[in-house]
Formats: sequence, C-alpha cells, structure tokens
Amino acid sequence: MTPELDPVIHAQARLRVVVTLNTLKEGDRITFPGLKDLLGMTAGNLSVHLTKLEEAGYVEIVKTHRGRTPVTYVALTRRGRLAFEDYTAAIHRLLNTTMTPPSGDS
Repeated sequence: MTPELDPVIHAQARLRVVVTLNTLKEGDRITFPGLKDLLGMTAGNLSVHLTKLEEAGYVEIVKTHRGRTPVTYVALTRRGRLAFEDYTAAIHRLLNTTMTPPSGDS
C-alpha cells in the first residue's frame, strides 16, 4: 500500500516553508520578512501558503510591535512538527517501497 502524503505539506512552496521552520528550535520563531528572504518568495505568495498552514494548525503567526514598528513572527507548532515527522516517515516508506525489487520471477 502506498503511504498517504499530507496534501497541506506536500505542495512544494509549503514544504519549503515547513522544512525551513523545522530547523528552528521548538519555541523559536522567525520574522515574516526573514522567512520571505530565506525562501526567496514574494510576500503575497508566502502569505497565502502560511494561511493554509495556519488553518491546518501547523504554524502560528503572531503579529505584534517592536517599539512602534509592526512585526509578524512565524513558528512551527507542535502539531506542525508532528505532521512533518509523519510526512517524512511517509516519504521514507514510499522510497523504500519503490526501491525494493518485487519478489518472485526475475
């Protein structure tokens, strides 16, 4: 049976976001512009994908102020980390399935 890949994470742009956020320690966060620059994405594109991830409970977005300047922080939630672990495990199972030669006649 082929493993099911999480469609929320599987989209290329969202996978890049989750992989990047997963490199942060649990509880750490990154500013929206910092994430945008790291990924080389436009603000609009990143915003759309973060919304989808937030709706799934995979990221947390906190809007606050640094002095008088508004700042937006992004972090991977515990649920997001677990979903990414499940996703990577499914990828490994998929690769192991496709790399194992079928048994039987050769």
